[in-house]
Amino acid sequence: MRISDDRYSRDRLRLDLALRFIHHEARTHTIRAWTGLTDDRIRKLYRTYLYEADGAKVARHRGKSPRQAAFFTRSLRMRREAAVFASVSSLFGLITPQTIMVAHSAESAPTVARGALLCETFEAYTALMGESQISFEHAVFLLGALLAGDELRVTHCRDCSSVLVTDRLALRTPVCNECSASDSLCRDPEDGGSTA
Repeated sequence: MRISDDRYSRDRLRLDLALRFIHHEARTHTIRAWTGLTDDRIRKLYRTYLYEADGAKVARHRGKSPRQAAFFTRSLRMRREAAVFASVSSLFGLITPQTIMVAHSAESAPTVARGALLCETFEAYTALMGESQISFEHAVFLLGALLAGDELRVTHCRDCSSVLVTDRLALRTPVCNECSASDSLCRDPEDGGSTA
């Protein structure tokens, strides 16, 4: 194999990944971080993608990507969706005990291979969830936040051991939505004690 063939294969993989990111409505700087392509090349790809899609509308988001960890813990639904995304990420190998322990190493850095895995993870997640409030950009941020562990962390329910995404500084022992709901049903509203 010649060096030019290897370079062609690498460029082809980067372009394919960029097109997948465009399909998922990723911002230009997110595509650049994961593929290494220039902004100009990404804009040209976006125009080509629209042309080949016969005018099908693909939103092009501008501005900063989501950066608020509280987005994922603000409601029961968001906590459930974040937990599902974390579970799928774990199944696909994006989140492992090793990547969490060495979050800033090359093992968790944005690469073309990890970007393809991220797309597969997000596609599986949306297939499971249907209508989701977590966009692709939110998923990219959530993955990074879970790997860094500064604000959010992957943990398990104290009762059923299901995967949870919690605030790193939370003082209470984490309990999933289902265990929390069943626990409140078992309490007597008169005295706060158990009905059993």
